[in-house]
Amino acid sequence: MDARDTELKKELDASLQARRELGEEYESALVDSFLEKVDQRIDGVVERRVRRQFAEQQMTVARDSRSPQATDSWGERFGFGIVSLVLAVPLSAIGGGVGDLPGLLVAWLGIVGVNVVQAARTNPGLFGHRRKSARDTDWED
Repeated sequence: MDARDTELKKELDASLQARRELGEEYESALVDSFLEKVDQRIDGVVERRVRRQFAEQQMTVARDSRSPQATDSWGERFGFGIVSLVLAVPLSAIGGGVGDLPGLLVAWLGIVGVNVVQAARTNPGLFGHRRKSARDTDWED
């Protein structure tokens, strides 16, 4: 139980004690007063959550507008793959001709490396780097 729940419990206990002392004729006023405090708490929590979600959406929009992936289309990714394969032929010939097997391996490591970087850039989270989501409780921010 956190401090806010303790505070709310004290308010309820005080309302019940006041009802015992004042009698049933003040019961509706005491209940209304307590419910008003609960409503204020709920409104505060909802307002903070809405502000936080709005800020997160603005950050996401700002990040996406700056990131190159916002302009990447399927055609651009496909074209990059085709160009990569077309350039692989002469690079393999040059690497194999000049450096034999080690030269060929270096050429293909470069080709694979460029494609991995491109895939990671256009698909965030592809290699297990996913954003963690915070679990919200009813009363905490």
